Amino acid sequence: MRGTMSSMCLVLFFFGMASAQITVYYQRTFQHTQVTSTVSTTAASASYTGAAAYDPTILEAPAIPDPLPAMQFDLDLLNGDTSGISIPQTGAFVGFSIEMSVTNQLLGKNSSYIQVPFLNLMANLKKRGGRVNVRVGGNTQETAVLVDSLDGGRMIHKDVENVSNPTETPPLDYTTDLFYIMRNISDLVNVYWYLGIPFYNTSNFQLAIADQGQTILGDYLLGLQAGNEPDLYQRHGHRSEGYAPSDYVSEVGELIYAMSNDANIKTLNNLIGPSVATGDWTPEMVWDTGFVDTYSDNLAYLSVEHYPSDNCAAQYGAEYGDPRDPQAMFPRYLNHTAGQALVKPYLNSTSYAQSKGKPLVMFETNTASCGGFPGVSDSFGAALWGLDYAMQLAYSNFSGALMHVGGQGVYYNPFTPPPTNQSTFRQWTIGPIYYSALVMAEALGSSESGSQITDLNANNGSIYTPAYAIYESGNPVRVALFNYITDPSGASNYTASIYAGDGVQQVQVKYLSADSVSQKGSFKWAGQTFGDHFASDGRLMGDEEVHTILCDGSCQVNVPAPGFALVFLGGDEVVDVETQTFPTTVQTRTANTATVAGGVLETSNGHHLAMMGGYGSTSKGSAKKNGAERWKVEPGRLGVVVLLGIFMGTML
Repeated sequence: MRGTMSSMCLVLFFFGMASAQITVYYQRTFQHTQVTSTVSTTAASASYTGAAAYDPTILEAPAIPDPLPAMQFDLDLLNGDTSGISIPQTGAFVGFSIEMSVTNQLLGKNSSYIQVPFLNLMANLKKRGGRVNVRVGGNTQETAVLVDSLDGGRMIHKDVENVSNPTETPPLDYTTDLFYIMRNISDLVNVYWYLGIPFYNTSNFQLAIADQGQTILGDYLLGLQAGNEPDLYQRHGHRSEGYAPSDYVSEVGELIYAMSNDANIKTLNNLIGPSVATGDWTPEMVWDTGFVDTYSDNLAYLSVEHYPSDNCAAQYGAEYGDPRDPQAMFPRYLNHTAGQALVKPYLNSTSYAQSKGKPLVMFETNTASCGGFPGVSDSFGAALWGLDYAMQLAYSNFSGALMHVGGQGVYYNPFTPPPTNQSTFRQWTIGPIYYSALVMAEALGSSESGSQITDLNANNGSIYTPAYAIYESGNPVRVALFNYITDPSGASNYTASIYAGDGVQQVQVKYLSADSVSQKGSFKWAGQTFGDHFASDGRLMGDEEVHTILCDGSCQVNVPAPGFALVFLGGDEVVDVETQTFPTTVQTRTANTATVAGGVLETSNGHHLAMMGGYGSTSKGSAKKNGAERWKVEPGRLGVVVLLGIFMGTML
């Protein structure tokens, strides 16, 4: 489909300050590759050839366990034993790791154009957890170079002819507009950021990301990653044979020396490392070098990165072994041992980090590397898995977990914008992992003193019905109940009898629900949903449902199969989740369109105009074009240009 547009005058609406600047866009003529949605089918869809983010594959839910765990059990929160309770945690525990090469898709084209759905998604989390932590980086940070400007007003450019790594990572050029758009987002929805210093070439460190990141983001910059998965450098051809933890530690020293000799870099104590993938090295191999003691004054965070499995063979060929069968993999994600097994190798490291006074962050993770599995990573089961995994990380004294976000070519995205050539009539797709983050933010809350969490080893340790208790100031305030079983008959719904004190006369309950662990899209949190593929502007749809349960000595809470229940022990203290949202405010085309009442416009869904050619990413199969001509606009303002999509000649 070819299309041209005459010049369009856009009005800038600023939050917190006014500006009379005007930005004018022209859309180039280019050839689109049409991507369409497909009706979901049961089992693997071998004939599907579209983008992974919209794969219709639906797997079979695992069989009902035989024998079933008990369907009635007690949870006593009155015994006063809080031994083994976690360190204080915040509602921002689950954040996101955005691959640097797809920031123009997710954040916006540049600092004067911010994606409204992204703002809304972050606002949801801010309301529940107080703030959001987001990393911009990944493999594509490692060769990123700051340039003065890019054609068409873009803030990043991908060199798709020189890709590397299993995920076909392109070298990047970027402009300071990347930092300005991040800062503008922070000012609107309280997002804090992690960045990474390019680490492939240590003979000439590209330190502009530290300089400009510190200058523009200020206190919103949490830290700078020193190396991304260095234990895989040799395997991926970025270091010579024999590269060892001691070599990495020496290179970090060289980085610190270079930073200390750069007059533009004012902060030297916010580095993050070692970010090993626990592939060819273990964290202990780095700790044993004296890494933390040597660079203690420079390290703000310790970090690791890990995925429970990979789908590299299916995505990139036989050199990565035999492809894994998603149907066979599915049950591995659907019980409590999944999160426990992922965390177990790091229990020594969480203790070590506490002994050194450093927070340990799971800096990049998701259901499986190389994009995840169809039918697994995009299912309701993944929402339960992600939530249980996050709670297990928090209970085990990690200080945060960042769920990775890629492009159109991955299955595990927490959120995915539509392909550019459909962005005028389609909306975003919200994946199960975003639901995990949303519920986790509400479970931990926004208390300034933080929350502490413990695994209750519920129901005699049943792996299908785990439960956690969340404490504030030593008192239990919420209980999290899981049911991994899929049973439409209702026979596997269980009841937890919660003993929380004579003063508790009633509790309130919110449910995360779906018909099956294999269901795709339209999951519900407290009766609200982000819909199916291409259905969301980042705001929850529907009326919120909060169930009040009267207690008589104990509180009888039913949990459906499958499902999750968050029980608020305060009775009537459920968080007010009325969230500030960002409706579209700019009309970009007036010819051949229908008019709309102002009141409707104020609450209309937030699409963005298709101005960017095709999307690109680190994931195989993405398009490789991105272009729009823009007249100069000064970056760094606190405002946002929000574009109103034109729906096939009809404006919503």
